[in-house]
Amino acid sequence: MERPALIVVDMLNDYFEEWNQASRAQLTQSINDLADFMRDAGHSIIWVRQEFEPDLSDAFPEMRQRGIHVTIKGTPGSQLLPELHTSLSDMYLVKKRYSAFYGTDLDFELARTQPDSLIIAGINTHACVRTTAIDAYQRDWNVVLAGDCIDSYDREHHDISLKYMDGKIARVMSNNQIRDTLVPGYNRRAASA
Repeated sequence: MERPALIVVDMLNDYFEEWNQASRAQLTQSINDLADFMRDAGHSIIWVRQEFEPDLSDAFPEMRQRGIHVTIKGTPGSQLLPELHTSLSDMYLVKKRYSAFYGTDLDFELARTQPDSLIIAGINTHACVRTTAIDAYQRDWNVVLAGDCIDSYDREHHDISLKYMDGKIARVMSNNQIRDTLVPGYNRRAASA
């Protein structure tokens, strides 16, 4: 892993309305730390967010059948959390299904920027993160799951999903492990500064 791209999935206002504030703060801080490091090192960052039309015409069948209105186009709920460290130099994609690859320009963007591996962060571990990781794996990408930067409202399935993917589809690595892999000795130098 020398030229990774960071893909951050679904860090949206609607999804965090009922989250514990301490958990939200910890997750966003970890993502910000990793995004800042990646950006400073010149690596690509791709923010992926889910968004649907107000009439749900492009939404999941379950959403249409049950009238579930979340992450609706043009609403604050479909926007990235305001505390995230985004940049105009980053890439932004809108998705309509769990996977960041399905029906998006992600394959095109990766072909254009030519990373050698993908680091995936965001929510929810058992759904959008897992599906994105599997789709990346099926495209022969070297996949890293940023363990400090992934979470879910469903703790049981978060743990099961990470256990299932680690060592098979992806490697689960902490932010420190990612930084030290990209810049050997980085964490020792940072600690002594």
